[in-house]
Amino acid sequence: MSFLQGLNEPQRLAVTAGDGPVLVLAGPGSGKTRVLTQRIAYLIREKRVPPWHILAVTFTNKAAREMRHRIEALLGEPPRGLTMGTFHGTCAAMLRREAAHLAPYTNEFVIFDADDQRQVVKQALADLNLDDKKFPPARMLNYISAAKNEFITPAEYAATNYVSEIARRVYAQYQKLLQANNAMDFDDLLMNTLLLFDQEPDVLAKYQQRYHHILVDEFQDTNTTQYGLLQRLALGHGNIFVVGDADQSIYKWRGADVRNINRFREQYPAAQMILLEQNYRSTQIILDAAKSVIKHNRDRVHKELFTDRQGGAKIIIREAYDDREEAVLVVDTIARLVLEGYEPGDMAVMYRTNAQSRALEEAFLTRGLPYKLVGATRFYGRREVKDIIAYLRLVHNPADAISFNRIVNTPPRGIGKKTQEQLESWAAANGWQPGQALLRLATDADVPHPFVGRALAPLLTFSAMLYEWVTLSDGSGVGEVVDLILQDTRYRDYINDGTEEGEERWANVLELRGVANADAEISLSAFLEQVALVSDVDNLEETANAPTLLTLHAAKGLEFPIVFITGLEEGILPHIRAFEDMEELAEERRLFYVGLTRAKDRLYLLHAHRRVAYGQADAAQRSGFLQEIPGELVEGGNHGSRPDRRGSSRDWQWNRPAPASINQARPAAAGVNSPPPPRTPPSAAARFVSPTTRAEPRPEPALPARPAYRTGQRVRHQRFGEGFVIEVKRTGDDDEIIVAFSGEGIKRLAASIANLELVE
Repeated sequence: MSFLQGLNEPQRLAVTAGDGPVLVLAGPGSGKTRVLTQRIAYLIREKRVPPWHILAVTFTNKAAREMRHRIEALLGEPPRGLTMGTFHGTCAAMLRREAAHLAPYTNEFVIFDADDQRQVVKQALADLNLDDKKFPPARMLNYISAAKNEFITPAEYAATNYVSEIARRVYAQYQKLLQANNAMDFDDLLMNTLLLFDQEPDVLAKYQQRYHHILVDEFQDTNTTQYGLLQRLALGHGNIFVVGDADQSIYKWRGADVRNINRFREQYPAAQMILLEQNYRSTQIILDAAKSVIKHNRDRVHKELFTDRQGGAKIIIREAYDDREEAVLVVDTIARLVLEGYEPGDMAVMYRTNAQSRALEEAFLTRGLPYKLVGATRFYGRREVKDIIAYLRLVHNPADAISFNRIVNTPPRGIGKKTQEQLESWAAANGWQPGQALLRLATDADVPHPFVGRALAPLLTFSAMLYEWVTLSDGSGVGEVVDLILQDTRYRDYINDGTEEGEERWANVLELRGVANADAEISLSAFLEQVALVSDVDNLEETANAPTLLTLHAAKGLEFPIVFITGLEEGILPHIRAFEDMEELAEERRLFYVGLTRAKDRLYLLHAHRRVAYGQADAAQRSGFLQEIPGELVEGGNHGSRPDRRGSSRDWQWNRPAPASINQARPAAAGVNSPPPPRTPPSAAARFVSPTTRAEPRPEPALPARPAYRTGQRVRHQRFGEGFVIEVKRTGDDDEIIVAFSGEGIKRLAASIANLELVE
């Protein structure tokens, strides 16, 4: 049978498994995508299951596209009617089809991104007369998202203290505002679908009858709501085929629940369980290191990972002096590996937090080497792109007040603040949103309104444009609508100020225009949904031949011949929040395991003697995870001691002259070619102790004069912009200032070096 050629025995068992529940526990690099795609092809061709009776869900558009292409290649034709996509995309399509059951929503609902959500929360706080300094919108959104991931509605939200009572009220008002805007956030796409199934049995029955087979990729990353969706759809036939790996569950912070694998086994005690343990990616040395690390986690199904690629290069663990030298070591090694014949695109540099990319980016720029950065400002997150998308969303859904507020004076069109307030009041009095009120001005010359004199003219001009765009969008391509918006608003004159930055902004607008023109048949609704559901990894440009910089979380599902993992220190990996929570520590170990198993051929692990964290430079202690790798798998067997700088190293350019920036970072008594004083390795018992309890003695710096900070003050930071102080803590002879920055989240800064300015 052609579908079974080249499969190993466990893969063959999975592909040809009979009806009923099947749990495939797939180790990294074990061919899970192959199993899923060949299982679908097997069902269609050999078991004669019509493609429209199959639902396959995964977590990224990229994975869904890859699986669809593979299935087409196996079948020799497109699987017409097959439902394959992300959870969010699949649910969005269902909700649009079933819009008649979703009042007050219509099938033209829009999907709000993170920026839009923050604006809605701010409005909810204002409506409730709550201070957004005391209750930061980002924190409120975390509470709301966590509730939706657990399938908890505002009515069911349990308030156990003052903060949770505030969160409950904000959650309820937030949902009202979303409905008023005919908008859903990403979590709503899942929760509203599950609510629909529970409240409309006939709708659920329709989808149960349609989907006879359900296949799920990355099952360990599902949350409670997603599990509920799958469980409802599989009722009756029980043909649910899930592929996952509890050892790669790393998204607890966004709702993923590794316990869903155990729930599946409890709910389906007769389920077939198949282990995929043969790895087709990494060398055995890399796999042995990964196994030695992950075995320290409890309550897991052990997988004996093995490969035909016996041996391989030993793992290199090294200590740098600080994060700048760490970055230089990485870049120098990449440059040398390229000279040895590797392609730049063969290499990835991974780290725990986005902030760690700064030193790496500087090192690449200094060396004049290109790189790809995953997780930077996404194309669809750039200001000018969001402006045009806001115009399109308003055209598609005039009830979208968030988009209206963004573009009502972008570019400036003379609609003053007082006029905007009048428009909002007039709209509210008539049960409209501002965009709907504007359209009424354009379509009903006799409608009574409060606008007179100079306030009326710009409103009439804008209303006429909006009406023309809405009319054009009915039957025209998205690109034509974009062109008319750009022409009517003279957006190019607004965004392109003649500077290089202005040219780049206009180039981004043209790029979006190109995307809009790429598919003449796509509807405005489908285009906006496609844009909203794009992820960072989907945007990873595979054709650019340059090293990739990305977080360990973003690395999931990717692979590279050579992998560098930086920042392997206590408080970074594992993260500081894991020190007092064993489950958090287990997830940090899983994250490290994922990073290790992205590597095919070579693995470099780095940690620094000193690092700037939370605005303060301090001595660092290498990660306890490094001690879990057997010495025989490590080059030199020394777990990262510093090599003699006077000698040479085949894999690290220690004998090069150190850059001035690194020299300046050293203690005055240390020469360029001499290492810092040796440190006694920490005991095993001390591995997971907070860094604040183990800092090495050092001369206390003289603290400069600075303001006395207090909660509620507005401050400005050179990098993060403006924010509000939400807490001040005394730490030794310094103050730790916890600030909520707009668009940057919460930052912990040392008062002595943060250089915060008070904003009057």
